[in-house]
Amino acid sequence: MSNAIATISDEIYGTRASFEAVSVDRSINFEREAGFAIQMISGNDYALTVAMNNKQSVIDAVTNVAAIGISLNPAKKQAYLVPRKSKICLDISYMGLIDLAIQDGGIKWAQAQLVYEKDAFALNGMDKLPLHQFNPFSKDRGEIVGVYVVVKTADGEYLTHTMDIDAAYAIRDRSESWKRNSAGKRGPWETDPGEMIKKTCVKQAYKYWPKTDRLNKAIHFLDTEGGEGIETVRSQQVQGCAPDVLTAWCNKAKEAASEAALQTVWEGGLAVINASGDRAAYNTFKATVKNRKDQLVKIPDDGKTIDMPATAQTGQREPGSDDDLAEDFKRQMAKEGAAR
Repeated sequence: MSNAIATISDEIYGTRASFEAVSVDRSINFEREAGFAIQMISGNDYALTVAMNNKQSVIDAVTNVAAIGISLNPAKKQAYLVPRKSKICLDISYMGLIDLAIQDGGIKWAQAQLVYEKDAFALNGMDKLPLHQFNPFSKDRGEIVGVYVVVKTADGEYLTHTMDIDAAYAIRDRSESWKRNSAGKRGPWETDPGEMIKKTCVKQAYKYWPKTDRLNKAIHFLDTEGGEGIETVRSQQVQGCAPDVLTAWCNKAKEAASEAALQTVWEGGLAVINASGDRAAYNTFKATVKNRKDQLVKIPDDGKTIDMPATAQTGQREPGSDDDLAEDFKRQMAKEGAAR
């Protein structure tokens, strides 16, 4: 088991370059998040087995932490790494969704609560705080009859959204995660029904909140990659390179100030993009690197070009070399084919 933990730790720490390239929140520290990820996976034997069988899913999940700007810190309870569908997935809690909206300035405050049949609940209009009275220590509040989320906007106004339990369960019944659960596999709707009911309400309510890019991205991710949507857009798609990752590496290539810097970007990006098996992304990155190389070797005074150092002398591949790029991709694809 210790060897498996060491292997997964190496995979996670190997994501540093792509993690930092796609990060949307610089307060999300790679070292801390890598530690949280290792802690979550190594603390669950089943998760560790899944991670060993699908290492790419671990890489994708950790990279998505940076791309969305959410933390795996267990004290914050924003997000988790969980085994699902034979891969490690990033799961975002309803509290994580709320925190994203607050951090982006869309709202100042929010609270989601379940309503039980013995509670006293009254809606005082959608723009006012609701009345919700109950004994928090009661062991018999009856069945869950509904859920609500109330937020305070940046303008100081309140927005309240309610759902009766039948509406929440109707969405649950059409979701991919529930259908997998019905097939005999325990999912979040079985293990954490209250949290999922709240999340369902938050995901519906956010449509009426001031828009924020990170929250939009997180909910789209949950509805597609997380399987919580009625239709999973990417369920039948072949895994490829995430657009944010490709864009980040292309931008690094465009900003390279020297041939040496470009070489470093090329080797780092090639490792990430080749691992995804996405030939289109590979071609785009290759073209970007070659274009930047052409810019760097031009002499401004007379418009002439200088030759790149011979690869035999430097011991390194020339960035953008068609032959070497093609060989890299072929070797990567052959390796993945053998692994399958």
